[in-house]
Amino acid sequence: MTLEIYETVDDIRAAVRRARTLGKTVAFVPTMGYLHEGHAALIRKAAELAPVVVVSVFVNPLQFGPQEDFDRYPRDIEHDKQVIEQSGGGILFFPSASVLTPPDLQITVDPGPWGSVLCGKSRIGHFRGVCTIVAKLFNIVNPDYAVFGWKDAQQLLIIKKMVNDLNFPIEIVGLETVREPDGLALSSRNTYLSADERERAPWLYKALSRARERALSGECVDVTTLRDDIVKTIAEKVNGIIDYVEIVRLSDLTPLHRVEIGNTMIAAAVFLGKTRLIDNVRF
Repeated sequence: MTLEIYETVDDIRAAVRRARTLGKTVAFVPTMGYLHEGHAALIRKAAELAPVVVVSVFVNPLQFGPQEDFDRYPRDIEHDKQVIEQSGGGILFFPSASVLTPPDLQITVDPGPWGSVLCGKSRIGHFRGVCTIVAKLFNIVNPDYAVFGWKDAQQLLIIKKMVNDLNFPIEIVGLETVREPDGLALSSRNTYLSADERERAPWLYKALSRARERALSGECVDVTTLRDDIVKTIAEKVNGIIDYVEIVRLSDLTPLHRVEIGNTMIAAAVFLGKTRLIDNVRF
């Protein structure tokens, strides 16, 4: 099947309406492009959920801060098209910035208190930008399902909350993080890593995983001790600048003093050179 490509709101809406008139359900995968196997897994999951799979590629300027990497964020739309086709996507929505973020845009979506913790502490306004564009995409595409990865756990949880609180008729599906054989979470930003940084990067996940193992075994359930051990490992093995290491409730992102099995997330963000790595484990 040839990939259908649309760049305007009217055109993508018309394509979805045509599918709806045939009684087909729609699954949606919003991305910022430069697609890798992690994105491919999301698209394959979407294809399991619905016969029509829409993928969007849009590098969202609203979610980048003034000192962040919007201009150098990797882009390769021809490669993206191949990944979408090979993974089961049928429709690509590829809007320009003027379509989704016109100069007169005033109304935005406030992510609430969940948007000011973890990544939101240092990336002020990031989740407002995410929620605003995702809400616009949901209104444009009108999918039955939307698929997101657990690598960006805070983003996934905030979007689930937004959909619930604002009554979007969409089922949000989370897919587990896709990793390299050594455990490094796949990310478009991994291309920024030097060879030496790439060797050290997997220790972030190893540190988080070790803490999870200790908690699940009952060896250590004290959050302060677990966090201190993670910070020590990151300092010794990753040798990066820690943005945060936090142990929070998965249900509402509030801090924990002791782990709660079934409702705990350990999340971290570390700068390795110019690359900001994020990862998490949940249990």
